[in-house]
Amino acid sequence: MDGARILHRIRHLGVISEDAPRLTRTYLTDTHRQANELVATWMREAGMAVRTDAVGNIIGRYEGRTPGLPALMIGSHLDTVRDAGKYDGMLGVVVGIECVAALHAEHERKGFAVEVVGFANEEGARFGATLTGSRAVAGTLDAAQLESRDAHGVTMAEAMRDFGLDPAKIGEAARRRNELLAYVEVHIEQGPVLEARDLSVGVVTAISGATRLMIELTGVAGHAGTVPMTQRHDALAAAAEAILTVERHCQGTAGLVGTVGRIEALPGAINVIPGVARFTIDIRAEQDADREAAVSRVTDDLIQIAERRRIGVDVKKLHEASSCLCAPPLMAALERAVDVIGGGKHFEALGLKPSFESMRLPSGAGHDAMAIAAITDVAMLFVRCKAGISHNPAESVSPADALTAAQTLRQFIRELRPPRRAAP
Repeated sequence: MDGARILHRIRHLGVISEDAPRLTRTYLTDTHRQANELVATWMREAGMAVRTDAVGNIIGRYEGRTPGLPALMIGSHLDTVRDAGKYDGMLGVVVGIECVAALHAEHERKGFAVEVVGFANEEGARFGATLTGSRAVAGTLDAAQLESRDAHGVTMAEAMRDFGLDPAKIGEAARRRNELLAYVEVHIEQGPVLEARDLSVGVVTAISGATRLMIELTGVAGHAGTVPMTQRHDALAAAAEAILTVERHCQGTAGLVGTVGRIEALPGAINVIPGVARFTIDIRAEQDADREAAVSRVTDDLIQIAERRRIGVDVKKLHEASSCLCAPPLMAALERAVDVIGGGKHFEALGLKPSFESMRLPSGAGHDAMAIAAITDVAMLFVRCKAGISHNPAESVSPADALTAAQTLRQFIRELRPPRRAAP
């Protein structure tokens, strides 16, 4: 296995873009097709049979000792945000191919099949709707997604037809529970924790649940020079206090984070007291109870702030998703693989410190694993990325860390044992 080859392939994928030299690759475009074709070539070289499913996912299958066995699914996404980095999503697909290539080179067949999937439209950069490919595989894709429109007014259904897919057949992408043994996703951490701990990889405990709110505060616009400070109904000043409330209530609880990512003040003139302020709140946590409690506290404080400042407040829920827990047996298996690859057992036998250790950490970002969890147990392996930067051209992963991720996944596959089937 070769970390340099993994990164070379990722760089090769990284030039397939709608607006080079920036990397942007969105759903149902020519770049989507080109990326699928390139990945399909690598899959075939690794000994896999390859197909494109009803929503545009590219799937390679390496059979087990006998054809038709349940599969360990390995995957991530091939689409990107706009002006993206090269590793988000792509690392997991290429590492999966690298592991299957190693099996094929050693003529090794397991008691299960291995499938590698390059999911379509995880990011939602073109149509807004996300996780299209993985939700279709899980059988949970809402057909309403097909009516989503891009910036040019093209619906997803129209784009599917132009791509050569039939929107009426999206159900054919769904997999049955008995077809899958488990799902594992390798992904850059998209955060700074592993780097701060000087660790190459980490085992994900859960994908955090999220609540997104839109807040509108309504005060009274007025002249900036003539309305006394004591008589103002300043919507933006209330918003500033509310933002600090979000920060205060999301500190001190492990895995809980809160963000105000967008704010607007109206009428937006330098010499006018803002009469309206709108802003978003994004609260995430590994434990749903922590997230729900934080949302409740923040909402209560927003109401109190508005009453004290004599302004109106409207709270709309834009999105809510429960946390996705990774399966403990799969987490333990990944940790054992990290221990073997990191030299833990070998070093301990010599009375020395391991070259690196495993750690557990939550994912604050969403992933395809969230959707696949509806039909099988899931696990995730995070890989260190430089400075924790993601969704940014500065994304960076070292060849050594890419190789460690591949070796860890290969060890996981080597030791994985399918459950015994009940006698007929």
